[in-house]
Amino acid sequence: MKLGLQIPSFTWPAGTSAVASTLARVGQAAEEAGFASLWVMDHFFQIDMIGKPEEPMLEGYSALNFLAAVTKRIRLGTLVSGVIYRHPGILVKTVTSLDVLSGGRAYFGIGAGWYEREAIGLGVSFPPLKERFERLEETLQIALQMWSGKVGPYNGKHYRLAETLNSPQPLAKPHPNILIGGAGEKKTLPLVAKYGDACNLYAFDGLDVVRAKLEILRKSCDAIGRPYDEIERTAIGRFDVGSSNSVREAIEYCRSANDAGIEHLIISVPNDHEITPIELIGKQIIPVVAEFGAR
Repeated sequence: MKLGLQIPSFTWPAGTSAVASTLARVGQAAEEAGFASLWVMDHFFQIDMIGKPEEPMLEGYSALNFLAAVTKRIRLGTLVSGVIYRHPGILVKTVTSLDVLSGGRAYFGIGAGWYEREAIGLGVSFPPLKERFERLEETLQIALQMWSGKVGPYNGKHYRLAETLNSPQPLAKPHPNILIGGAGEKKTLPLVAKYGDACNLYAFDGLDVVRAKLEILRKSCDAIGRPYDEIERTAIGRFDVGSSNSVREAIEYCRSANDAGIEHLIISVPNDHEITPIELIGKQIIPVVAEFGAR
């Protein structure tokens, strides 16, 4: 089993002038600790479950490109980019650039988007959910066409591209892994089965829910004749380490998540800027959970 680290907040004690240096230290510490991946949210206002909307929030791909420059091995992605925020052709170029500049380490995290306040606040169109899912599927089709090397038109309901030129192509082959966030049984999980290389579920909903969602994903794969095991099963959670009890609890939680079918657990930790929690996870948790086998 692999662990990833999400950085959901940039509200650090040293303030804005130290955001860059703190972000670099967190990213480097995560890599040194043995985390498999490093993630930021693709939001522009802070979300309510983390903090207040006016708290500091970096643009996701700017932060990832910065992290690419200060790390060497850890994989990088957004959890996840709302499809409404960028035109698909520009988004694919953005992810491709991250992949090239990081040496082939990019994930393409993508979802339908949900945070209406930031969209309206910044003047971004926020169509109804049905249309957002239509746009998500077209974006996935555009990404695969651009990453195939095929230069030609794309004509969808919402997006029309005359020339899907994408040079340079990504270093990751055949393309950066497409991670689709969300757990909707009628739309999201079938899209994962059809287009995704990875899913991302919400472990806070409970591992019984995660297990049930993965069974829906398996059935969606079976329906189109795709091997379920081709899809990397990820989930997002949180650890608060600092005592022997919490370390043991974290390990047991990872074991339970793995038993539920999760291969890659992406966690946030409070006080990540202090680095100590990251180092503790690297020393006492990552080596143990690495021995857990995929279910």
